[in-house]
Amino acid sequence: MKRKRQGTLSKSPLVGGERYDAYVPNALPPAPAMDMTAISACLEKANLAIGELNGVVQNAPDPNIINYMYVRKEAVLSSQIEGTQSTLDDLLRYESGDAIGTPLDDVAEVSSYVAALNHGLKRMEGGFPLSLRLIREIHKILLTNARGKNKTPGEFRTSQNWIGGTRPSTARFVPAPPEKVLELMGDLEKFMHEEDNKIPLLVKTALFHQQFETIHPFLDGNGRTGRLLITLYLCERRFLKSPFLYLSLFFKKHRDLYYEKLNEIRKTGDWEDWIGFFLEGVAETATDAKDTLLKIQRMFAEDDERVKGIGRVRVSVGVVLGEFKQKPMLTIAEITKRTGFSKPTAIRAVNRLMGLGIVKNISEKKWGQVYSYAGYTNLLTPSED
Repeated sequence: MKRKRQGTLSKSPLVGGERYDAYVPNALPPAPAMDMTAISACLEKANLAIGELNGVVQNAPDPNIINYMYVRKEAVLSSQIEGTQSTLDDLLRYESGDAIGTPLDDVAEVSSYVAALNHGLKRMEGGFPLSLRLIREIHKILLTNARGKNKTPGEFRTSQNWIGGTRPSTARFVPAPPEKVLELMGDLEKFMHEEDNKIPLLVKTALFHQQFETIHPFLDGNGRTGRLLITLYLCERRFLKSPFLYLSLFFKKHRDLYYEKLNEIRKTGDWEDWIGFFLEGVAETATDAKDTLLKIQRMFAEDDERVKGIGRVRVSVGVVLGEFKQKPMLTIAEITKRTGFSKPTAIRAVNRLMGLGIVKNISEKKWGQVYSYAGYTNLLTPSED
């Protein structure tokens, strides 16, 4: 449905002989009301996919084990949208102390994303609401050791930012003036927590994600923060059984279209078109997550059976395999620390796992070698990478 522009243009003061228009979005929900029949098929498909994903998670032996890797997969993909070059393999090597050959600045940025996401999940598990305060906390951690660390991490901006171009007057898009940011974010926080049975939760999530990106409340890190908030919001509302839904791969595959649709709403107010795109991403991502979780569970079960057939050492080998399930790249030093095994016992167990083809040595250095549960990491590495 086409509507008029979904905001107002605020004329800037004269700066350097130039003026520009900053976009101040209207408060949500959209007016006139959305045509729910236009998105009903997409919504039904997305809800069904989420239901199937939640069913698989509910029946998983320990979803927290697999969540360790899913968080890292999302961190890599969301950071890649912003231009980082590090991969999931780079991140796991970095966390195991084997950063040789990895793009250190990029992988440190991805590591900060992991810390920010985990902080948000932990705070909400403790009963803290997804509020402006928590969003600022998440942003502060996100920009630690990352690009933008000198751009007031954890604070809403007090100066003008813009997207594209060398200055606001030549920019592709200029968000709201800084003096409007706190008011706009307050309205968005209120909308997020309002009980409105007329707006389904997934539709509401699509609305607030677009609004957050339009406000662009921080000087840097808005894209990564906005994508991270999608999962946190659905977890807080108990719509997701566990945080396994991350849309960054879908947005990365359709990057130009993603930005185009975010911007088009501001001009035409066609929220139904954006919501349909968002729901398509939810359905595709949830189905992919469900299929991947089932593959991981089958692989874990098959490898457990292989370990059971190796005789007396199966107990220690099984314990070490359990550690690789929780963290699929480990050194011998890490294994001894995590299991309490002696170094010779840890080495024997790893050698047996390598003999079974479950684990392989991926280190290029002689000391502090790194071993990988490669089958596991391969299942979580997007084919395009």
